[in-house]
Amino acid sequence: MEPILNKRKIFNDPVYGFITIPNELIFDLIEHPFFQRLRRIKQLGLTHLVYPGALHTRFHHAIGAMYLMSQAVETIRSKGHEITAEEEQAAYIAILLHDIGHGPFSHALENCIVFGMTHEDLSDLFMSKLNLEFNSQLKTAIEIFRNKYPKKFLHQLVSSQLDVDRLDYLKRDSFFTGVSEGVISSDRIIKMLNVVDDGLVIEAKGIYSIEKFIIARRLMYWQVYLHKTVLSAESLLIKILIRAKELAKSGVELFATPALRVFLYNNYTKSDFEKNPDLLYTFAKLDDFDIFTSVKVWSEHEDLILATLCKNLTSRNLFKIEIQNKPFKTSYIEKIKQNTAKTYQLKDTELEYFVFTDTIGNNAYNPTSDKINILYKDCQVIDIAQASDELNISVLSKNVIKYYLCYPKDCRE
Repeated sequence: MEPILNKRKIFNDPVYGFITIPNELIFDLIEHPFFQRLRRIKQLGLTHLVYPGALHTRFHHAIGAMYLMSQAVETIRSKGHEITAEEEQAAYIAILLHDIGHGPFSHALENCIVFGMTHEDLSDLFMSKLNLEFNSQLKTAIEIFRNKYPKKFLHQLVSSQLDVDRLDYLKRDSFFTGVSEGVISSDRIIKMLNVVDDGLVIEAKGIYSIEKFIIARRLMYWQVYLHKTVLSAESLLIKILIRAKELAKSGVELFATPALRVFLYNNYTKSDFEKNPDLLYTFAKLDDFDIFTSVKVWSEHEDLILATLCKNLTSRNLFKIEIQNKPFKTSYIEKIKQNTAKTYQLKDTELEYFVFTDTIGNNAYNPTSDKINILYKDCQVIDIAQASDELNISVLSKNVIKYYLCYPKDCRE
């Protein structure tokens, strides 16, 4: 008989230091090909084109979030709230697998490869498939993920306005981008966690850490996640996929890895995944490398639109992007379209790949969603928007909408 392998492995994480895998089941889940795929999906899509250090992956993030979950469970238990060993393991699994449904380049290509499905929908499908493979050992984790488990605060730790997912990605993304405005005190926030009436609360002495958390999230969105050059790069990649799918639909032969070919030449929706369980295994073979390998090959394609877009991305010759607080004047857009059509010899139907406008939105805190509640010594529980004394959180809770316009740099009015 072969000796049993030691599955109590340790990761040396650059953000938190040494992280120990809690048990054998979680080790086996991490070793599964579905999860190992996350090593090949960048956490921040094409953000590395702006912040060169932003090359960390969904794998990094999932392990880090699991570590923070362990700290949160320990804190909540220490304050007299029962979390059984089964619930603890389920919470670890739920947060470990919460992003397993992400496609290539994370959020950048959501709804470009599979339609009408979020990455959460795909994560749910992956977890269900793993539950079958692991003899129903993920049942409680799936209930927590879906917010169907009786102890609602466990779901809040996985998905809410103050979950360990956000605590990790803010700290991790700040670390790898070098944007110090995103630094938060995750240790302090977790130590202040408590539970009242089955809901997560923050003890009042942690209120300033929460204010900092909300500000950090707002700044990270404008400086990193919605950075104008990142928007330009990811918009370009989306246009490449749209053009490739249009050519595929018309019967044009395109290079593609086997997994990408399946989704390039078909428009699959959630119902297709439900009818054909094998489709999930094909999706599980897709990662950043499938997309970028194809982009490199397409840069030499005979279709000039596809080739031009791909060359622009691989050489980082990104579109000019303008952002403002009100819609762009139609006359201004039309002038740029005329210049672009003339410069690139484009038909009207082809201009949408080179000149386009859209909106972005950012609200750091949404008081109409699950609130961040502050617990005072007199047992009062108050929403952070009302409890905050030095910061007008209600202002930060407003959804700021901005308009952006992309076009080739050599086609300005």
